[in-house]
Amino acid sequence: MTRKPELSFWQVWNMCFGFLGIQFGFALQNANVSRIFQTLGAEVGDIPALWIAAPFTGLIVQPIIGYLSDRTWTRLGRRRPYFLIGAIATTLALLCMPNSPKLWVAAGLLWVMDASINISMEPFRAFVGDQLPPRQRPSGYAMQSFFIGVGSVVASLLPWLLAKLGVSNVAGEGAIPDTVKYAFYLGGAVLLGSVLWTVLSTREYPPERLGSFDDARAEKSITDVTGAWRVGVVLLVLGVLLLPAIYHYALEKELYLLAGGLAVFGLLFAWLSRTGSQGMVRQVMGDLYGMPGPMRRLALVQFFSWFALFALWIDTTPAVAATHFGSADPHSAAYNEGANWVGVLFAAYNAFAAVAAAVIPLMVRRWGLRTSHLLNLLLGGAGLLSFLVIRDPQWLLLSMVGVGFAWASILSLPYALLSDNLPAAKMGVYMGIFNFFIVIPQLLAASVLGLLLRLFFHGQPIWALAMGGASLFIAGLCTLRVNEPSSDFSSAPAGAGHH
Repeated sequence: MTRKPELSFWQVWNMCFGFLGIQFGFALQNANVSRIFQTLGAEVGDIPALWIAAPFTGLIVQPIIGYLSDRTWTRLGRRRPYFLIGAIATTLALLCMPNSPKLWVAAGLLWVMDASINISMEPFRAFVGDQLPPRQRPSGYAMQSFFIGVGSVVASLLPWLLAKLGVSNVAGEGAIPDTVKYAFYLGGAVLLGSVLWTVLSTREYPPERLGSFDDARAEKSITDVTGAWRVGVVLLVLGVLLLPAIYHYALEKELYLLAGGLAVFGLLFAWLSRTGSQGMVRQVMGDLYGMPGPMRRLALVQFFSWFALFALWIDTTPAVAATHFGSADPHSAAYNEGANWVGVLFAAYNAFAAVAAAVIPLMVRRWGLRTSHLLNLLLGGAGLLSFLVIRDPQWLLLSMVGVGFAWASILSLPYALLSDNLPAAKMGVYMGIFNFFIVIPQLLAASVLGLLLRLFFHGQPIWALAMGGASLFIAGLCTLRVNEPSSDFSSAPAGAGHH
């Protein structure tokens, strides 16, 4: 066994640079798709259902891409072919989205866009584990957080900046403003260019070389999955019981998807305990059933963290437009002014996240991974709850400080807590499975946020942000159950990835 060589600053920079473009597309999607949906006729209560395509796509795509990339070796390497395929497809979706003639077309394009982003994004997480020794992995994830921050700032600001340059920010009935169209066109160019940079400027270790390094943990095969049927029965019963409850109480139709998902996973776990298959579905479900203990303990942290983030992404535009700018009409000047300000707020929290990415290693040296993540999540929760009491939209920039620290922490510290516990041969599939605990809460949020707002908060979207704040507090408390990894995060150079 040999020690994996450390990479230079610029080598780490090149391998993470593609994340700039991926996040550029992701940020344009997050900040503008609700606006596009409302412009094409969607009601506020319909928006979570329309967004449900995004996390549902990730739930399916990421484990499959992780499994396939673990088993791929081409002239472009192991992960890079997926970077490139996903980037090309996402670019095409970005060019088409702002030209959607109908709401159903925009919803379909969101599905395509999110699937394409996931094809690129999932291998990037595994790429850090493949290429860097344990001591440098925190710096690699921090570098990704830096590019996420920079890409999100510029992308979120684009419609606002274009409006300042004189581009039309208001369009007729059912039409998308030129500011949004040109922002998406620029986003496609940035995404494809940055991913190409990473593909052409990096190299990958062949599988046999990767397995020879001393950080390549032995693969833990699941020899006994006979007990998986118990999990399957619980999930199947929950899914079946939900169906008549949704019908009887006339609940949101998207809840049928949640119930169906529970039932399907229940059947898959029951099948796992009986099958003799060794195919992809058996491998992924077996790895899910037998995932490492640290991943199990991080599951609740991720669940509540990403529930909050999804509430932020889908409800900030209608919340700020209605509460702080006084208009819920997507064709009014006040609404579009508020929507542009949300772009500024999203740029702000991502800018603060880029700063936080440099501060977080210092926090970890002082307090450790677990306590640092707890503090950052509490800051984010306070930031979201402050939307209830702040009325001057300018002061919402202060709220974004806490959200930015939470965002940077969510993008890096859970991976630092996890990365040393994954076998090299299954880095991709386990990163894909880890995504379940990002996607499931987003599916839940898309299914129940509209219902909760209608039942308890008179349909006011500002309360979705309050629920997100409470969810981040719960995520922080769940962090206390997670043990620190054996590797020394603090040995990573402070500020690496932020020069």
